[in-house]
Amino acid sequence: MAWQWLKSTGLAAWVAVATLAAVPAWAAGEVGFGPAPPTDISFVQFQSPNLASPGTPLTIQGKLSVPRHGEWGHGRRKLPAVVILHGSSGVDARGDFYETALNAAGIATLQIDMWQARGITSPSQRPAAPILTYPDAFSALAFLAQQPGIDGTRVGVLGFSWGGLVSLGTAERLYAGQFGGGLTFKAHVAHYPVCYAWNNTALLAAVHSTPAQYGVQWLALTGAPVLIQVGTKDDYDNSSAPCEALARAANASNGAVVSVNAYSGATHGWDRLMVPVTVTDPFANQGSYFSTGVAPTVRFTPDVDQAYQSRERVVRFFARRL
Repeated sequence: MAWQWLKSTGLAAWVAVATLAAVPAWAAGEVGFGPAPPTDISFVQFQSPNLASPGTPLTIQGKLSVPRHGEWGHGRRKLPAVVILHGSSGVDARGDFYETALNAAGIATLQIDMWQARGITSPSQRPAAPILTYPDAFSALAFLAQQPGIDGTRVGVLGFSWGGLVSLGTAERLYAGQFGGGLTFKAHVAHYPVCYAWNNTALLAAVHSTPAQYGVQWLALTGAPVLIQVGTKDDYDNSSAPCEALARAANASNGAVVSVNAYSGATHGWDRLMVPVTVTDPFANQGSYFSTGVAPTVRFTPDVDQAYQSRERVVRFFARRL
């Protein structure tokens, strides 16, 4: 009855065409979901020393993305690469956001998960000190250097928050000597890496440590260029001033290798393009917790325009330096 009605109204032909158009191309054995991705993506793993439990190495897992177009790889010139390091909340949208643009520029990426190997499921469980994860970054560098299509002498590192601490730490000769096995990164980008904490002897005394032991000594650098990016409303540093002061101090004794870019009005994690969140952290507000006993709040407010500006700047930095 319904079909007769459609015929009488002239809609039968339209329905037939619409129905055919809705049939997926794969039903006829054809590809109907666009071209293949421009990268070869694989999920990899490698071993990393476990400083918290010597003799029981960690198995670090990661996502390796290698561009397959252009003049690189597949028997041609080897690719540069960037190791991407997450923040305290673990792997999130930031890694893929930068990975996509870096891959499009002909740069391979390796996002690693420092938390999964340690059984960490929340920021409150993060390691007791950044230095405990420095071997992960250097182990990722060694892994990339062994890949046939990657140029191990042209590997950079990009980190967010906790990962930003690691990115800065791997630029310090002390830690490169301890964990690098003769390898160093060629360029470093650190996003909002809690700049006030570096070389801060008074702060570290509160946790019964020293900058060198905790992983925040930054005195003698490897010489690789370093880009620090921070928001002027970051709730750890409270402004861009601590990062600018850290850069000046480092450049005074290491040459002009450190630059800082500040994003006006941006909070911590402005390039985390996910719903806004607010967390607490004892190291926020320049470590006020250690004198007040109250953990300050940290706002993660996405800023789409400045996130894309940041991504463009990061890609340009690595394209020029690697």
